[in-house]
Amino acid sequence: MKGTTAMTTANTTAAPTNVAADATEALENSASAMANMATNTIETIEAAESRGFSSRFPLNSSFIFTFGALGGMLFGFDTGIISGASPLIESDFGLSVSQTGFITSSVLIGSCAGALSIGALSDKFGRKKLLIVSAILFLIGSSMCATATGFLMMVAARIILGLAVGAASALTPAYLAELAPKERRGSLSTLFQLMITFGILLAYASNLGFLGHNLLGARDWRWMLGSALVPAALLLIGGILLPESPRYLVNKGDERNAFKVLTLIRKDVDQAQVQLELDEIKAVAAQDTKGGVRELFRIARPALIAAIGIMLFQQLVGINSVIYFLPQVFIKGFGFPEADAIWVSVGIGVVNFVSTIVATMIMDKFPRKGMLIFGSIVMTVSLAILAVMNFVGDVAVLAVPTMILIAFYILGFAISWGPIAWVLIGEIFPLSVRGIGSSFGSAANWLGNFIVSQFFLVLLDAFGNNVGGPFAIFGVFAALSIPFVLRFVPETKGKSLEEIEKEIAHR
Repeated sequence: MKGTTAMTTANTTAAPTNVAADATEALENSASAMANMATNTIETIEAAESRGFSSRFPLNSSFIFTFGALGGMLFGFDTGIISGASPLIESDFGLSVSQTGFITSSVLIGSCAGALSIGALSDKFGRKKLLIVSAILFLIGSSMCATATGFLMMVAARIILGLAVGAASALTPAYLAELAPKERRGSLSTLFQLMITFGILLAYASNLGFLGHNLLGARDWRWMLGSALVPAALLLIGGILLPESPRYLVNKGDERNAFKVLTLIRKDVDQAQVQLELDEIKAVAAQDTKGGVRELFRIARPALIAAIGIMLFQQLVGINSVIYFLPQVFIKGFGFPEADAIWVSVGIGVVNFVSTIVATMIMDKFPRKGMLIFGSIVMTVSLAILAVMNFVGDVAVLAVPTMILIAFYILGFAISWGPIAWVLIGEIFPLSVRGIGSSFGSAANWLGNFIVSQFFLVLLDAFGNNVGGPFAIFGVFAALSIPFVLRFVPETKGKSLEEIEKEIAHR
């Protein structure tokens, strides 16, 4: 215990430059170790597959799509869990406010790096193998978070978690899109966003459940962060059992296993129709050039512009200000006690989750662009009313109306921009650059996330803790998203990935 205290004291009293240098060195060492581990893991999986490990797929499509979307649940869980754990970590380790903030935002550093790096690897090694690597990173990061002894170890753990979260955010949409039939691709791909919202809810439940319970001599925040090991283990098991994407298999010349996977997940059609789909995939794959960043900018520039814009707008409308900081909004803006403010977050989390269930049910009944524009209008109106109300009204009586308007804002987001942004980045890129294209889109999402999370509290303070200020800015971005959708976003509903690829090639 004395050793831990000494380490903590040393960490919290170090000069900022030394902390930055130590953190950078720890990150470089961790990145090197992760690269070696990923290489070894991929080689092990490939060796197993060469012995026929994945030659049979005794699974049904429900299992495949549910476990394939588990990366989304871990995405939501690991981004949401820190909201309840960070004050406890700050107190336990004696951290400064800036150090606590860096622990919170360090996951975004890893997420951006993970999203950018995973695409090229998934195009080279396959979606399945990299999902397994992501699950291993989740396990390592969660274990390190739960056992951290000081600031540096916690930052390293959160960066590793970020690598896993970023990888999952780039891999899963492409994987689900490549498996789903065109008639149900929207609803099945929306499982990723549904799992994100479910993961956030689980994180809130874990925070509330473990708060104040120091089980087996371990602090409550360690149990909060360690509870991520359970879904991470499920993702690892599922990843081992999941089949590879049939489109990736075709791109690598393995038509035999591609036909097996399509037969497994197209149980409602006969083998002649499966063969027709395989032939269409082969025809488009035969025209594709070798993937890479140069090819991405050469053959998929319209898709890249759409993906980056969609993902930036998804964050710049302010959604993660609600996920990360809603308790502080009601504590600072309306004087709520901490416990009541956390319950407000839980209520908004429920609205988010239920609205995403609705989105899953209606996703393939309406055009993607129409749903995006509808969501933008709902968010713009809700945020505009909220901003005006808080600027001209009596703040003392506006807490409940503000809650209601935020709920409508969340509803507008959750049935449109929340799921559809992830659906689209899995759909709009050509097969040869789908992995790396999804990576660029996901990295843009994490960049927007970082901007919002870094400046929200600054904006709130600049407006004298009046929530109308930052939400007015988010409303402007919600309005600007409408002309962007009309000009740059392609309509993909009801079209095969190959049809989408042909259309975008002629834009």
